[in-house]
Amino acid sequence: MTGYSNCSANHTKIWSHYLVLALGIPQLTINIASVIFNCIVIITRMATKDLHKPISILFCNLAFSDLFTSFSGFWISVLFITNPDSTIFGSKGILAPYSLYTTSILSTIYNLVSIGIERYLAVSESIRTRFRVTRKHSIAVVLISWILAFSLGCLPLMGWNCLHMGRNLSVLYSPFCVDYLIFITIPNVVAAFIVPLFTYLRIIIILRKRKLRMKACGQATGTYKSAEIQVARTSIFIWLLALVSYAPFFAGVIFDATNHQCPLDLYPSVYIFRNCTAMMITMNCLGNPLIYTLKAKELGAKLKSLRCLPANRVQACAVANI
Repeated sequence: MTGYSNCSANHTKIWSHYLVLALGIPQLTINIASVIFNCIVIITRMATKDLHKPISILFCNLAFSDLFTSFSGFWISVLFITNPDSTIFGSKGILAPYSLYTTSILSTIYNLVSIGIERYLAVSESIRTRFRVTRKHSIAVVLISWILAFSLGCLPLMGWNCLHMGRNLSVLYSPFCVDYLIFITIPNVVAAFIVPLFTYLRIIIILRKRKLRMKACGQATGTYKSAEIQVARTSIFIWLLALVSYAPFFAGVIFDATNHQCPLDLYPSVYIFRNCTAMMITMNCLGNPLIYTLKAKELGAKLKSLRCLPANRVQACAVANI
């Protein structure tokens, strides 16, 4: 991407009024719904005083991250409806909401990764008792996640932007720079896919191994089979939601980095796609409470029952069958 140096300077009246409403109103609606859902999650967690559990702290923090993502998405949607051309050519007014939006998305990704790791450690705890996730660990993870998210997300506010530069300017997310988008997107999106894949596959493998050991001992395996199915289903939902939510945005950044066309040449199809990727990210914020919070109680009860089984007897029988 080499900027707009050879493009037309006519930056007025590009968006159609009806197209702006057709894209803006659904974005506002989804953001409002996401705010409501995540507020319910936060209030529920606070009211039930469930924050003494490490995983509950991570779930509540995930809801806070999704809430901030929805708020910043709502802010961007309002700016898009009131001044849609600023989302093409960039402006100082849209730099702050874009940075807040980036910070919130990064915090959400770090929370999803942390939840996957915590679930893995929780399942493997009965065998590997050397390390146990505590409330202090979860609080430390939350603080580190927000510090890292703010440090990376606010870089454009601290000068890494192309507000007054023609070269390296993003076509889709002006006034961000293309190199900043690549720096932020590639490692974090890869982490959002790879780490949950590894952790949830390891959980399924551990549950399956324990089920086989119990079966070899002639004991009932229904609890392990039920937990294995539940974890597998949850993992599939998490992957599909992440794929639908972040893959289009990732594709947009790759397109942005390789594009050499002027903004006017990309209107309206590419910018419609850009707005749809924003809606997909908000759908992730809307889906997280449904996947993690509503299913967490049932899944957590199953995993807890597994840890309460006579671990020593299972391990002794397993050793005897080696």
